[in-house]
Amino acid sequence: MADTKPTETSSIKMFEGFNKRYKHYSPTLNCSMNFHIYFPPSSSPSQKFPVLYWLSGLTCTDENFIIKSGAQRVASTEGVALVVPDTSPRGLNVEGESDSYDFGVGAGFYLNATVEKWKNWRMYDYVVKELPQLLNDNFPQLDTSRASITGHSMGGHGALTIYLKNIDKYKSVSAFSPIVNPINCPWGQKAFTNYLGDDKSAWEEYDATCLISKYNDVAATILIDQVKQTLFIESGVPST
Repeated sequence: MADTKPTETSSIKMFEGFNKRYKHYSPTLNCSMNFHIYFPPSSSPSQKFPVLYWLSGLTCTDENFIIKSGAQRVASTEGVALVVPDTSPRGLNVEGESDSYDFGVGAGFYLNATVEKWKNWRMYDYVVKELPQLLNDNFPQLDTSRASITGHSMGGHGALTIYLKNIDKYKSVSAFSPIVNPINCPWGQKAFTNYLGDDKSAWEEYDATCLISKYNDVAATILIDQVKQTLFIESGVPST
């Protein structure tokens, strides 16, 4: 059986803290996965940091945000740990998994696939269940009871839907240029048909617009920054 304990594969000092990359076997996804943690500088060995999960967009890995954003500067000042998972399973060699940038590898859409061919695409369970437990078990300096979630584009979609279905797990949610109504856009329709089948009621469980209409009494502050006329580049592929 593969070892689920994370192994550190790189460490880079930044803003007096450290970017660290880890690799582990994921039972949820049935493959090896990478994730990054930015640890802010610590004033004492017993200090515990709140966690901000960042979910990336189409074509990204766990490296894009860590390399490009510069968010570590603020995280260092505020004493917040950044946790950045990958965007999909990798290395499973499922037929067609790399045929297009908006489906399969790099495009997990933070859902649990129900179509048999894509049964390992369970990024919702990975982000909501497996990864927080992994952090709890292996990183005592992280306080996952004080966690928030955010993301960009497909990751903004993931952050919003995960938060709306798990309000008790996160202190806040924010999203940058998120896909907020995927059942009514080509990317979402393509992904949901292939991952979830033709039952559109199943699609609605991963659509922030549908979820917020169901939970219209939700007592929460949701920040959405919908940048217009700006081209984001994710691994060379334009994304709104």
